Amino acid sequence: MNNFCHPRANREARLCEAVVAYEFKRGRRRSVGFMVGPEGLEVRAPNWLALREVDAALQEKSHWIIKKLGETQERQQRLLASQIEWCDGARFAFLGTPTRVVLDAQHVGAELKMLSAAPTDNALDAPHLSLHLGLPDSATPAQIGAAVQAWLMRQARRIFTERLDHFAPSLQVQWRQLALSNARTRWGSAHSDGSIRLNWRLLHFKQSVIDYVVVHELSHLRVMNHSPRFWATVRSVLPDYATLKAELKDEATPRWA
Repeated sequence: MNNFCHPRANREARLCEAVVAYEFKRGRRRSVGFMVGPEGLEVRAPNWLALREVDAALQEKSHWIIKKLGETQERQQRLLASQIEWCDGARFAFLGTPTRVVLDAQHVGAELKMLSAAPTDNALDAPHLSLHLGLPDSATPAQIGAAVQAWLMRQARRIFTERLDHFAPSLQVQWRQLALSNARTRWGSAHSDGSIRLNWRLLHFKQSVIDYVVVHELSHLRVMNHSPRFWATVRSVLPDYATLKAELKDEATPRWA
């Protein structure tokens, strides 16, 4: 079993045969709190609570903690593996489809093309699309990444607008303004005035996952919380929303500098 060490660890415990070094802090709170993040386990406890009671709480939650630490570690490994090195031939996903970057100084702007034939290695992740950029072979990684991002953001505004217009009538709501987000962890948000924010990075996912986020935010124009009534509203349009929600959570998106 793996051991886990938080970079600011000041205490450790043996949980389910694993050694877990965690960051421990006290504060004005009423109970012990556990948070598992990319850096590891963080434990918060009331100022008055004895350490033996903190240790007992850790043992009581040990299976949950180890499960979450393992899941988080696996996700971080997937994120590292998804780091894109921007160059001629770089790969990224567009609407869930493997796409290859092609530098072409003779080309004007950026254009998406269907590849005429798959590579001979027949790899499962072989590119099916190519994005031709009007950049020379001498273009820097920063220039290539910026050109791809600019293209993706243009596609995001077009596709998001189409999907918002498609689902709004079914939900009997009216959206008024779309803004693109660049948040690291939040995929969208909605305001009672009808304004919607959607993360352009959603374009790495397949269309059905994007539809889930669009429907989720539009549903907030009817129910501004995550109550059973809200999820019933989402389900009325997307009966399989739970599966799509899980895909959004589990899938690692490419890492952008």
